[in-house]
Amino acid sequence: MSAEANRAIDHRASALRVFAIEAEAIRNLADQIDEDFARSVERILQSHGRTIVCGMGKSGIIGRKIAATLASTGTPSFFMHPGEAYHGDLGMVAVDDTFVAISFSGETDEVVKLLPFLKDNGNFIVAITGNPDSTLATSADCHLNVHVNEEACTLRLAPTSSTTATLAMGDALAVALMDARGFKPENFARFHPGGSLGRRLLSRVEHEMATDLPVAQSNATVMEIIAAITRSRLGLVVVCHEGRWAIITDGDVRRAVERHGQGVFACVATDLMSRDPAQVAVGTRVEDALLLMERRRISALLVFDADKLVGIFKK
Repeated sequence: MSAEANRAIDHRASALRVFAIEAEAIRNLADQIDEDFARSVERILQSHGRTIVCGMGKSGIIGRKIAATLASTGTPSFFMHPGEAYHGDLGMVAVDDTFVAISFSGETDEVVKLLPFLKDNGNFIVAITGNPDSTLATSADCHLNVHVNEEACTLRLAPTSSTTATLAMGDALAVALMDARGFKPENFARFHPGGSLGRRLLSRVEHEMATDLPVAQSNATVMEIIAAITRSRLGLVVVCHEGRWAIITDGDVRRAVERHGQGVFACVATDLMSRDPAQVAVGTRVEDALLLMERRRISALLVFDADKLVGIFKK
């Protein structure tokens, strides 16, 4: 076996070792969680203030993610850097705010020295540390224990297992709050209007439908239909026949060619069209329209405002 192959095996073994150590760290959280977790959730639920997350260094990076997760799942939250807090940002802390302080050692000076202000201000303090006997843990109203047996770092120095455990605890807190609030997909979408979920749940079909309708006469020839489909760039045309709307897609034309061969050129629109095509009303959510299209295995819907055809919604 080549030296390069041996190195690749060693790299994989290193990764697997990290996964195993960090997985064990998360599993152990189940034995460390206690009534303080439930008290923290209840306090945040009952609070009329924000949840402020604070941490230094790697804990601060994890804290930023926890604050972002809380904010996007229904719990008003923001991250505060302890250094900036000590130099004026404590003015942003209101009496009703819950303060989540993260320090694996529980002795981080920049975080610990905020305690006198928080106590005097009457804030409810949730400490996330790996040391229940630390200054931060014993000074807080609630302590969430993220103790780990070892860091995954080979030198046992760089925060690895400890930051993973802290992140998992923050996720658990956010999800518990989501469950308690009955947070739904449409609530999530409101905070993520730019994402695909936001589009599906917040947008209505009239926001995205094509309004320049490609129309073919009921006696249009196949060549006229193909030309209309090509011009529309929607892959279809609509046909009004006996007071009702029908549809012809490029797939309908291909299937007609397969059935009739050269004889297809003797056909007209009424021979190809699909009567009673799927339709939705103005005001229908994009999510509901897409689900209907997936269920019917179609790629377009007619959009009506009362009895008037006003657009075509496409995937």
